[in-house]
Amino acid sequence: MRKPIIGGNWKMNRGSPAEASEMLKQLIPLVKDIQSVDIVISPPFTALYAVKEILESTNIKLGAQNMYFEEKGAYTGEISPTFLKAIGCEYVILGHSERRNIFKETDALINKKLKKALSMDLSPIVCIGEHLEEREAGKTKEIIQTQMDRTFKEITREEMIRTVIAYEPIWAIGTGKTATPEQAEEIHAFIRELLTQRYDKETTDSVRIQYGGSIKPNNAEELFRQGNIDGGLVGGASLQVDSLFAIIKAADKTRL
Repeated sequence: MRKPIIGGNWKMNRGSPAEASEMLKQLIPLVKDIQSVDIVISPPFTALYAVKEILESTNIKLGAQNMYFEEKGAYTGEISPTFLKAIGCEYVILGHSERRNIFKETDALINKKLKKALSMDLSPIVCIGEHLEEREAGKTKEIIQTQMDRTFKEITREEMIRTVIAYEPIWAIGTGKTATPEQAEEIHAFIRELLTQRYDKETTDSVRIQYGGSIKPNNAEELFRQGNIDGGLVGGASLQVDSLFAIIKAADKTRL
């Protein structure tokens, strides 16, 4: 059975080291006995070091929200995977819908970042997903297949097993629209089918696929009980201790 993974993506929030540390000091004792779920917190870069110190000797892992595909050089404003490793990051989010939409990151660029992250022994959380107009046009699977082909180009079986996929239906994030557990499960199952076509069933059964479309305490457990959904990449609900803890508990409950 795949171990679910709950990722808290704080985006451009809680960037103050003091603010980030205060929240985690409240969360840590609540989740300290949860062993059936991997928990990852990805704060802004400005809080990474403070968060790493708070998370020492806990069951919560540190992630970054992005990285560049070069280790050093004249890349003003970018962040090196070497720096992330040095500060204690174990995970990095790549290809988030906001990176794709606002900053126009392409599948080819994300593929470069993915390869570099894997070479640096960072565990990538790679996001894919469709827009509302694409879903309404019946192109969801076409879009997902294209993203899978391009984003995971030349990724070996062993590398794929080390990678987490996050399915983000962009139309269900901050829009008031909600993907049902059945809709989410359908695409998670399709992603797993694509993995089987490329690799083999053993690989497919090992890869964790998170759901990233507005997870909240009131829908988390039903989502996590679907056969192909292995936890979630949580945005707004990860900024409050109570809601994030409820989502982590929901994932834990599905493994009891």
